[in-house]
Amino acid sequence: MRPGARAPEELDALLEDAFVVRDRRAVAALFESQALLVHGAAGEARGAREIASWANETWKLGRTYVAAEPRVLQAGDTALVLTAEGLGVARRHDDRAWRYAIALLSFNQTTAKEEQ
Repeated sequence: MRPGARAPEELDALLEDAFVVRDRRAVAALFESQALLVHGAAGEARGAREIASWANETWKLGRTYVAAEPRVLQAGDTALVLTAEGLGVARRHDDRAWRYAIALLSFNQTTAKEEQ
């Protein structure tokens, strides 16, 4: 998986892909180096290292991330990515890839492990 997305609309789906294969580096690559990720139940993670650790802890709890169709409001190299389960601020970088600067995520979906 290449770091970042070609368009802000791709970020949510790429995050789901990284969760499906449980690739903590791919998760972290979707965020800026100093990004802030906020999850209601799990608090917040700042920076790539903490975000990768957060992903690992999320998997240990049997949780996953399911992408939703985003609505994107874009002004130049900055975009607001809105979904039914969260929102994010993304920026386009010099390598033309989009990455989250701030993400507020919710995991309302129940996994099979949680249903048992």
